[in-house]
Amino acid sequence: MTDMTRNTRRTGGQVLIDALRVHGVDSVFCVPGESYLAALDALHDARDTIATITCRHEGGAANMAEAYGKLTGRPGVVMVTRGPGACHATIGLHNAAQDSTPLIMFIGQVERGHSDREAFQEIEYRRFLEPLCKWVVQIDDPARIPELVSQAFHRACSGRPGPVAVALPEDMLVEEIAVEDTGPYTAVSPGVANDAIPALRELLAGARRPLAVVGGGGWSVQASEDLARFVAANALATAASFRCQDRLDNTHPCYAGDLGLGIDPKLAERVRDADLLLVVGARLGEMTTRGYRLVTPPCPQQKIVHVHPDPDELGRVYQPTLAICAGSAEFLRAVAAMPLVDASPWRDSTARAHSEYLQSVEPTDGLPGPVEMGAVMAHLRERLPPESILTTDAGNFSAWMHRHYVYRTFPSQIGPTSGAMGYGIPAAIAARHVYPDRPVVAFCGDGGALMTGQEIATAVHHGIDPVILVVNNSMYGTIRMHQEREYPDRVIGTELSNPDFVAWARSFGAFAARVDRTDEFPDALEAAMSAGRAAVVELRIDPELITTRATLAQIRGSGARS
Repeated sequence: MTDMTRNTRRTGGQVLIDALRVHGVDSVFCVPGESYLAALDALHDARDTIATITCRHEGGAANMAEAYGKLTGRPGVVMVTRGPGACHATIGLHNAAQDSTPLIMFIGQVERGHSDREAFQEIEYRRFLEPLCKWVVQIDDPARIPELVSQAFHRACSGRPGPVAVALPEDMLVEEIAVEDTGPYTAVSPGVANDAIPALRELLAGARRPLAVVGGGGWSVQASEDLARFVAANALATAASFRCQDRLDNTHPCYAGDLGLGIDPKLAERVRDADLLLVVGARLGEMTTRGYRLVTPPCPQQKIVHVHPDPDELGRVYQPTLAICAGSAEFLRAVAAMPLVDASPWRDSTARAHSEYLQSVEPTDGLPGPVEMGAVMAHLRERLPPESILTTDAGNFSAWMHRHYVYRTFPSQIGPTSGAMGYGIPAAIAARHVYPDRPVVAFCGDGGALMTGQEIATAVHHGIDPVILVVNNSMYGTIRMHQEREYPDRVIGTELSNPDFVAWARSFGAFAARVDRTDEFPDALEAAMSAGRAAVVELRIDPELITTRATLAQIRGSGARS
């Protein structure tokens, strides 16, 4: 630590931003507020090293920061003002919690002398945000900013990654203090116990129908490469948990498909019939297990080896045969390229699993409408290079990208496992900001597009240019599907009246095009990708085209999920 740092008096805001620089922060997503003006002023002096991305809604800002965390493995940083700003931004905290994403939210707070008076926009954040965060803290003494910000970074990244919230009283940020900075944070994750690998080897040796399931947070390019070597060495059929399809190159001969929206029935049967599940990083949540039916809690018929960095997760829902408290990266580093047992009993089955996956990618014939989404996805597979990043919103439309797109590198799939609408557009802006040389395509429905579509203004303002596909069927499609199945012919609350999405996008200064027929899509995509600015392509699809395998008419009154 230099004498200059030790002896120079700085405002709390300056100490805070200097701490962000120490911890390697290069981007802050925010909606400005008077409650943290001193921090904003300090960002002005740091603008050569920290990009300040000014957003149009705190929900969009928080989702951008969450997507940044997914893409980089480093904490996304979002700054919001007190009260309404924090309330709007909680969606990002929930997404980060469910997706195990490192995220730090800095929240302006009322002056310390005004606390507990229900002052203007006052909230007690420890009570408000505790269920959504790994840790919530308020910094009342500027001398403790370096210490507590360092702790925030360590907590967000260590073990199971997740969100942290830090409240910053307005008067604390303007108080001057002479204080030392800390060093940069170091993420810590539990390692693999010495007896874990022999125990895993014994369980695999006794299996005949093993299946690996991978997902969760804390992954890296190296972890993905280690996974590819490990499953190849042991001929392990490998499925991805919900919205984690980029953990293993989908062209890998061991890849068996994803356990998410529109799951291939053959893969679902493979999960049911497995005698051993090697679960690496995934929680085996509701979406991945089809409502806990493929794997039944608490004592499933399949033996489970569960690898997870959070000891509280191991045994929480399912009683594992073997629990390994370790991060995915640490576990895979320990077993990469390690042939554990003779894989001949299941090698042919793994080949069939990959063949079945390749068959499932092909579109279902006979679905209605002039825009064939299967053909749209086939063109995207052919046109987009392997390093492309696809972001997604929540909704039935996303099943098309889950089923038909082939993910070939990590990270390339960014979506909320929490099922939050309004995620796709902010995530695409963050992705293109982080990786300006990689194509970024967002998928969203007409419902989600109008939840955070104002962030197109953010993209245009900052010169960020993702391609945004708006799949328009003039309804909240997922809810309509459930409604028609459970309460046929009693439609209410799910129909939508939309703007002209082309005119809407152009009003922001974005490029825009509309696709009414399948053969119009290739030219529209090329124009969007070469526009040099944010681009929106609206695809108008038949409302009957509700899933990748069935129409609304087929689902109506069926009483069964598609």
